[in-house]
Amino acid sequence: MDVNAAVAALAAIAGVCTGVIAMLAFRWSERDQARPTRTSLHTDAVLPPGVDTVLSVLRSSAVVLDESDSVVKASSAAYALGLVRGGKLAVEPMLHMARDTRRDGEIRQVELDLPRRGTGRGEALAVSARVAPLGSRLVLLLVEDLTEARRIEAVRRDFVANVSHELKTPTGALSLLSEAVMDASDDPEAVTRFAGRMQIEATRLTNLVQELIDLSRVQNDDPLEDAEPVRVDELVAEAIDRSRHAASTKQITMAAGGTVHLHVWGNRGQLAAALGNLVENAVNYSPARTRVGIAAHRVSATGGDLIEIAVTDQGIGISEKDRERIFERFYRVDPARSRATGGTGLGLAIVKHVAASHGGEVTVWSSEGQGSTFTLRLPEAGAVRDRRRSTSPDEDDRLPEHDPEHDRLPEDDRSPYDRDTDTDTDSDSDPSLELADPPTVIPAPEVLP
Repeated sequence: MDVNAAVAALAAIAGVCTGVIAMLAFRWSERDQARPTRTSLHTDAVLPPGVDTVLSVLRSSAVVLDESDSVVKASSAAYALGLVRGGKLAVEPMLHMARDTRRDGEIRQVELDLPRRGTGRGEALAVSARVAPLGSRLVLLLVEDLTEARRIEAVRRDFVANVSHELKTPTGALSLLSEAVMDASDDPEAVTRFAGRMQIEATRLTNLVQELIDLSRVQNDDPLEDAEPVRVDELVAEAIDRSRHAASTKQITMAAGGTVHLHVWGNRGQLAAALGNLVENAVNYSPARTRVGIAAHRVSATGGDLIEIAVTDQGIGISEKDRERIFERFYRVDPARSRATGGTGLGLAIVKHVAASHGGEVTVWSSEGQGSTFTLRLPEAGAVRDRRRSTSPDEDDRLPEHDPEHDRLPEDDRSPYDRDTDTDTDSDSDPSLELADPPTVIPAPEVLP
């Protein structure tokens, strides 16, 4: 009996001990679960109230680091710039700034050039990084992408330098020529010769200033504020009239064709200037006794029909490397020829800005020794298109009337456009005006009528 009682007592004691141990283990487990861990410190809960919301609306890329340099919070823009990789700040200079700021609490700022992700061309991102303490343990890093601002500033500097150079050339020439006139006051022939050169330089200076004004207006104004339906036929006629004298001097034939009764929507003055620049360039860069063609067509496109106005010449052509830059301000394919023709290097830049501001584009095809085709694509005037579909062409849809005095000129003294369009028909497209329908790219001679 005594043995059984002892065994029972031992079993009871063992059961009590087991229960106590189990209870202690449960309590210990609960305490461990409630204790902050290294992982829990990296959650959003450690951010001060409202910081997460503020960071989400900032334009700058934002990164929050803890005392171990681990990323607590990072915006999507920070990941896009490649600032954060694998939960760590990937830019070493910024990491050193964060550590220094955490140590002394001082706000720091620096501009850096970072390698661009996804390109093998060595292009760099210009960024401005600012580091500031956030509470007692966290550090906030704000990064602003300055790449576009740097590019615009470089364009502005180049533009100012180019303008200064372009203005200096004719003004310097005028100064020298005026001194030459004074020195040759007793030589009438020399005075006449120098005075003629002064007129050329003064005209060049006037054209440059005017094109600078035109470019500034195109860039700053909204052309659609004064937009109206503009007849393409009238634009073509004005462009031909503008270059009529230069073309006749070089015995260049200007011919117009394509579809008549087309309208575009926009600012008439800007559109006329753009098309005039294209035709003027075609004449200036064409050899004598060649042809310049202007053709207008309607093409279908997503979102509405477009009007294509193609200006084709049989000139010297443009090399592939130059085609990438011809729409830049002051860029000239042949500076010597440009000076001889009085070009400023701004004409195609104006065309590009006019096309873009009207919701269109300008493209170029060219082959050296064969010629070039510049194509201006603009949205068709929708109201005019709808009216033309519902009614027959009326008096307003006819080609523009010519000046009566001009109509009495001899046949040989009038442009091909005037001779062709005097016999207008009621159809939408006059077969006598039709150019060969060109594909997207076609050699210049085939486009000409």
